[in-house]
Amino acid sequence: MFNAYYVLKYFHIISSLLMIGTGFGSALYVFLANRSGSLQAQYFANRTVVFLDWVITTPTVIIQPITGIMLAHIMKMSLLSDWFLNIYLMYIIVGAAWLPVVWLQVKMKQMTDQAVHNNEPLNPKYKCYQRTWEILGYIGFSGAMIIFFLMVTKMPLISFS
Repeated sequence: MFNAYYVLKYFHIISSLLMIGTGFGSALYVFLANRSGSLQAQYFANRTVVFLDWVITTPTVIIQPITGIMLAHIMKMSLLSDWFLNIYLMYIIVGAAWLPVVWLQVKMKQMTDQAVHNNEPLNPKYKCYQRTWEILGYIGFSGAMIIFFLMVTKMPLISFS
């Protein structure tokens, strides 16, 4: 039987899997392309990842809190429980890492676009952007995995009481 709870839960779970899966796959794809030494590989990877961020990751980042709050309402859970406060905290940490990552990805895409189209070497800033992108990516992905853990276990890591 389909009811609102199961439909919302389905969208919540699928969007979380898409968010984490696309994020991890995209990061791995760019990470490997950057280590390949191939400008063409970097160009293709950066273009693809920026596209996937807009088409898959951004909608899932929006869907997650909406479906989560709706599910909490149906289950009569307090939005101020320790568990929810842990989720909010991690979501803020992940967002604080992810937003600059998106900006860096766009800049890295622009740099590879320019280098390929003008048949010139990659801008030296690219390497700095790449390192920063990786560090923030580790933080963001770790936070996303903690959120996933919290979602599955329904157990807060930090007590605010």
